[in-house]
Amino acid sequence: MVDGRVLRSRSIDGLDQEVYALLTAYQALIRAGDDALTGRPEVPMERISFTVLLAAATDTVTAGHGIFPNTLVDLVSTIGHAALGDLLPAHRRQRVKARTRKNPTSKYGPNAGQHPQKAQNYTVRTTVAFFAHGLNSRSRR
Repeated sequence: MVDGRVLRSRSIDGLDQEVYALLTAYQALIRAGDDALTGRPEVPMERISFTVLLAAATDTVTAGHGIFPNTLVDLVSTIGHAALGDLLPAHRRQRVKARTRKNPTSKYGPNAGQHPQKAQNYTVRTTVAFFAHGLNSRSRR
């Protein structure tokens, strides 16, 4: 969303405000994409492109079209129609090689044999413990 730009705030409060604004905009766009799918239950949410949502929202806010419509508003807004008009493919191909990052300024050789050349599958197992009486507070020194 910020295209690699550095956040502008110079204080902790300003940084909090910028991060919350980005998270709020992200959540609003995801909800707009989800609302667009209410009439099409056969389409999974993974087919909605965040890039299309962001471009449609930018165009809508910049041009000012569709902000105050004259007719009854439905859940599929201008942003939703744009997202439904440009869905991602139904099936994505499996990645055959692990992602690599090119660094032209590195003094070391590319990857130097440290990274796997094929994509690997991992399984993560977790255990969640629920305490009946909570945790005791730690003493402050």
